[in-house]
Amino acid sequence: MDTISQQPSTLEQALSLGLLKEEYEKIISILGRVPNFTELSLYSVMWSEHCSYKNSIVWLKTLPKDGPAMLAKAGEENAGLVDIGDEMACCFKIESHNHPSALEPYQGAATGVGGINRDIFTMGARPIAQLNSLRFGSIYLDKTKWLLKGVVKGIGDYGNAFGVPVVAGEVYFDACYNTNPLVNAMSAGIVRKGRTLSATSYGVGNPVYIVGSSTGKDGIHGATFASADLTENSADDIPSVQVGDPFQEKLLLEATLELAKTGAVIGMQDMGAAGIICSTSEMSAKGEHGMIIHLDKVPLRQTNMVPFEILLSESQERMLVVAHKGKEDIVKEIFNKWDLNCVQIGEVVEGERLHFYWHGEIVADVPAESLVLGGGAPVYHREYKEPAYFKETFKFSIDSIKEPDDLKPVAYHLLKNLNIASKKWVIEQYDTMVGTKNMCTNMPSDAAVVNIKGTKKAIVLTVDCNARYVHADPEKGTAIAVAEAARNIVCSGGIPSAITNCLNFGNPYNPEVYWQFVGAIKGMSEACRKFSTPVTGGNVSFYNQTSIKDKVEPVYPTPTIGMLGVMEDKQFQMPLCFKNEGDFIYLIGKSVNDIASSEYLYDYHNVKLSPAPYFKLEEEFEMQETVKGLIRENLINSAHDVSEGGAFICLFEAAMHNKLGFDIQTDASVRKDAFLFGEAQGRAIVSVSPDQLESFIEFMAQTETDFSLLGEVKGMEMIVDELSFGTINEAAEVYINALGKHM
Repeated sequence: MDTISQQPSTLEQALSLGLLKEEYEKIISILGRVPNFTELSLYSVMWSEHCSYKNSIVWLKTLPKDGPAMLAKAGEENAGLVDIGDEMACCFKIESHNHPSALEPYQGAATGVGGINRDIFTMGARPIAQLNSLRFGSIYLDKTKWLLKGVVKGIGDYGNAFGVPVVAGEVYFDACYNTNPLVNAMSAGIVRKGRTLSATSYGVGNPVYIVGSSTGKDGIHGATFASADLTENSADDIPSVQVGDPFQEKLLLEATLELAKTGAVIGMQDMGAAGIICSTSEMSAKGEHGMIIHLDKVPLRQTNMVPFEILLSESQERMLVVAHKGKEDIVKEIFNKWDLNCVQIGEVVEGERLHFYWHGEIVADVPAESLVLGGGAPVYHREYKEPAYFKETFKFSIDSIKEPDDLKPVAYHLLKNLNIASKKWVIEQYDTMVGTKNMCTNMPSDAAVVNIKGTKKAIVLTVDCNARYVHADPEKGTAIAVAEAARNIVCSGGIPSAITNCLNFGNPYNPEVYWQFVGAIKGMSEACRKFSTPVTGGNVSFYNQTSIKDKVEPVYPTPTIGMLGVMEDKQFQMPLCFKNEGDFIYLIGKSVNDIASSEYLYDYHNVKLSPAPYFKLEEEFEMQETVKGLIRENLINSAHDVSEGGAFICLFEAAMHNKLGFDIQTDASVRKDAFLFGEAQGRAIVSVSPDQLESFIEFMAQTETDFSLLGEVKGMEMIVDELSFGTINEAAEVYINALGKHM
């Protein structure tokens, strides 16, 4: 072995890079010597939580990963891959970019979009749809408005220029996110089965290329930055935030997909978190080979960069490509055609080691396997304990809340609640129609329906999580997130297929935070098994909290669920909106005397602690099976799930699009405020044509699902128990403009 350059590192340096004392000692044991600073930097990023999942992998392994449609299981590739029939597969994934967005919202969000799309097309799939799940603090804070504007503009500018539509998403506001917003980006792409690329490396002598943009100092230690608390001094870490170029990424997309068709490639991986060291180590470990890499050959856009900076840079729009020896010209010609860097920086070698050189001098020599998740990266079993607040939630009783005499003001209060109101101000900044595959532009539904042209099929996509439910009860709240995602897909005419997740939590060293994490995993596992939606992978984002003057406040636990469904025939697409005056309106599911964790209780009555809402997994599953059958038997004209804001908001949203009012009667067996505004799960509101009513009732009578007649689609007013709640236009004015008025 060549003599390693640079002075040996110290324990103090290791601690300053976020490594633990025992981790530093483990590195010394692995190498058989003290690492130099460059090598220490490699381990610090690869062993960060963001890359290694060292504090979460024990529980992640308990999630269900098997299913008949799975083509790539969690952890096997850059993203999940699911068979959707007709010799096609859907590649999809969700990831966070929370910390970068907290400090530099525009670039933080933009590069989150760029990174998740690269994960898709690195596998040979063309991205066709983007979604996002966003959480911000109180809208009354100037900082929240600054963050919201920056994040939305970053997502819009990058996605619009790149040319992939935003087809769905969610935006929530709560004071717990005042300093630490959550920015979760999801992408889905389509690829022919058998045409995918793998993130692997093998074949001694095969050339290793870096392609795409040049490398700069942006994003250095970005993975480490993402694995630490935000503090008052975090703004000093702006260099840890990457800078994106969507036009360069568009060129990289086209070059990558062209290259995928040539058969010239062994493997390819996006350079996201941890940059070159992540791609070289993960690909080498997977292929059980080593690499020699010459860092002085890496195209740089800044002078005076040193080896550890080149290895750790998270500059965007870059890939590592391992090609078949003898096919170098094919690779070079394609990237030259698209005016992109394509430089051979090394080759595949025997053994397991990565040898990094700088002008002929070796600067790092490490075993690839020792760096990666599933290899030498540490794995921890963290302690957890139930927080004191959890028992307090069960002290809540609906009887402690006086029912308002007049519920119309309550309804309008909820219509302008920002967790319920229209996100038009956000949506209008996104291109939702580029590519002409979005089937919901003129026919809104509970989930996005995306056309697979040339087939009868569509894919159905959604992102869902009510973090308040999860905070109230992590296990039940996360099961609800999975169930609501499935409910949205089912009500849109799809069949749930698989999920990806973005697990946003506080500090894992806090036993109460880790208890929330463990509960969330348990709830997700149970619900995913019930709905036959295996977990294809995703992202863990810990350390979402803020430390200010020794006070640490974690965000609400927010395990965002991104779900894929398949619509086997586009004729089954089901809108959420009423179609015809005179149609009957039915509630599918059980009416429950419950207002727990509702926006009505939390925002109108200012009760901040209550249990998660009513939820029975078996009832939910049966209700969804019933709605699937109703759609496939062509017995209903619309379906909309009951969620935030309860049945009243569900009815209003169903009425608003076609400006068709409703006349309904509430269920006398439950409180009227609970019936209208409670958020009990397992319910949907459907509309039925008079000529289908008999067949509808016959179908429902054969199921185990509760159902009840509410009333009919009628006029332009919202009539509840013979009292007017105003016109659809009056309510729409409040609902549509609520967020825009704040901005």
